[in-house]
Amino acid sequence: MNRYPRDMTGYGAVPPAANWPNGAKIAVQIVLNYEEGGENNILHGDPASEAFLSEITGAQPWPGMRHWNMESLYEYGSRAGFWRVHRMLWDLPVTVYGVATALARAPEQVAAMQSSGWEIASHGLKWIEHKDMPEDEERAAIAESIRLHTEVTGTPPRGWYTGRCSNDTVRLAAETGKFAYIADSYADDLPYWMEFGDQDQLIVPYTMDCNDMRFGIQAGFTAGDQFESYLKDSFDTLYAEGAAGAPKMLSIGLHCRIIGRPGRAAALRRAIEHFQSHDGVWFATREQIADHWAATHPHQRFARPSQMDRATFVTEYGSIFEHSPWIAEGAHALELGPTHDTAQGVHSALCRVFRTASDDQRLGVLRAHPDLAGKLAAAKKLTAESTAEQASAGLDALTDDEREMFQDLNARYVEKHGFPFIIAVGDNTKATITAAFNRRLFNDTADELQEACRQVERIAQLRLIAKFGT
Repeated sequence: MNRYPRDMTGYGAVPPAANWPNGAKIAVQIVLNYEEGGENNILHGDPASEAFLSEITGAQPWPGMRHWNMESLYEYGSRAGFWRVHRMLWDLPVTVYGVATALARAPEQVAAMQSSGWEIASHGLKWIEHKDMPEDEERAAIAESIRLHTEVTGTPPRGWYTGRCSNDTVRLAAETGKFAYIADSYADDLPYWMEFGDQDQLIVPYTMDCNDMRFGIQAGFTAGDQFESYLKDSFDTLYAEGAAGAPKMLSIGLHCRIIGRPGRAAALRRAIEHFQSHDGVWFATREQIADHWAATHPHQRFARPSQMDRATFVTEYGSIFEHSPWIAEGAHALELGPTHDTAQGVHSALCRVFRTASDDQRLGVLRAHPDLAGKLAAAKKLTAESTAEQASAGLDALTDDEREMFQDLNARYVEKHGFPFIIAVGDNTKATITAAFNRRLFNDTADELQEACRQVERIAQLRLIAKFGT
């Protein structure tokens, strides 16, 4: 099957109600990345020095060599930056993304994290690139990260974030079945579920924009007030959305060696004070958000159209366009994916086939539709969909005069245009149907053909909405 794995729709236009505790308008989630001592370094068995996220512009790896300047910049994070941030945030819920080997080299910092009740999630075994790592090697690294994390902190991690991940990372982490959430995603402002085989995995998305890493890249922040302003604007926008009834989550990403510098720490303090000046703000760890979401919005599996075989797909959707299963057959052959696992998604696929069909094929679809309140309706030989649709507008309970009127209109319409009068009954009443009948009877046939096709597509849409319950 021609399938596209990415979900380009997500929650769509109407996200679910977050229902944050105590009616909070926003959840603020602060992450402190602890990577110092887990970065690329030949002392750690790596082939070269680190070159990512430091004060050195355009840094490059030094193969087979230690990089004294780079090492000392990372050491600033563990020696000074961590403690400055800890003094500022010690009484707030914080999630630490802890690189396991870095945590093993930081007993005092780990003790401080735990004394503040901070969540310590796993940030992988080492702070290195995973994109070229073989699957078996990455799976083993995940297992070792969990083992070492548990040894160092006393408890296994309930959250996972690799960061410099591969296309296999999220699946491999999910397959362990050990994580309440995985954060290797930037795809939403709310948590969401993914399915990996029999495993339902909650994703709590992270951030690259509200992240102090932008001090370490060329298209980023250069002064603390830029970071502060961006955090405040992000908070204000999400807070307003929450006040309007659609609460979201604000993720903030910090690094000890970056935000721990005095000039940047001052900006963070001012942003935190701005958040705290508002009512209805829930400061939470990612673990707390994950547990809340799992309890409030447990995952519901359903038969996904994009994963159906051809026969099942045609059985489910072959009658959406009246007596025209070939449309469903054509839709199944398109490039479908998670974005088509909704009423609108299936409708889009079906309509593409209908719109690109020949004139004779489309005319055949129109002629497959029954007359409104016609002989088939009287004989109770309509499809279940048509029966329900006509009944919804009271066309199953006509007076003798009304029935005679509709039969006359049907005959005159077909005689003029060559196909039945078609209208999305679900959008209309008996009165508006009658008015449309009398109006459209006198349309040019070419124009009426286009209108009939639009109505067929709308009928299909309403049927799918009823089928999906959305």
